[in-house]
Amino acid sequence: MTIKSRDTRTQLLLAAERSFAHKGYAAVGINEVLSGAGVPKGSFYHYFSSKDAFGEAVIARYFEQYLAEMDEILDAAGQAWAARILAYFASWRASQSFGDCEGKCLAVKLSAEVADMSEPMRLALKAGTTQIVDRLERAITGAVQDGSSPFTGDARATAESLYQLWLGASVMAKVQRSLAPMDAATALTRRLLGV
Repeated sequence: MTIKSRDTRTQLLLAAERSFAHKGYAAVGINEVLSGAGVPKGSFYHYFSSKDAFGEAVIARYFEQYLAEMDEILDAAGQAWAARILAYFASWRASQSFGDCEGKCLAVKLSAEVADMSEPMRLALKAGTTQIVDRLERAITGAVQDGSSPFTGDARATAESLYQLWLGASVMAKVQRSLAPMDAATALTRRLLGV
């Protein structure tokens, strides 16, 4: 793939990510994405075989970027693991915006919508969220090992529960137009980890 082809493909993915985060998957047509990317109409099928294949690529790219940002927070040298975990969730809380949903909102926005609609997109969401849980498990284990958390439970089960807690809190923050659910998730996260 040439640099120009890669740039066009990336522009399409970025335009779709913005549109999907704002409207959801089903409400966004290919023409809207092409227009948002400034790409000619005939270009779409050069890069993607279908809208579902496109959606799968958008999700994969989103998680690639998300996980890189998560790694940057969790790999912070000189910080105890418990502080890194709290910094990650503080970043999640800070990313929530009711008028302009970008960043961490895409998984929240698409999870319920596409899980029953598209198996490839569901699997892309599952792969991405599994990698988030993997990183949380590693961080919890690190916090126990460095003594920054007195946690004694199952690190994997707790990592899964924390991700589910924060995903739900994100949905409720949108419903309530309030960060109160995020604050409750922060408090419960601290209690679970004993920090």
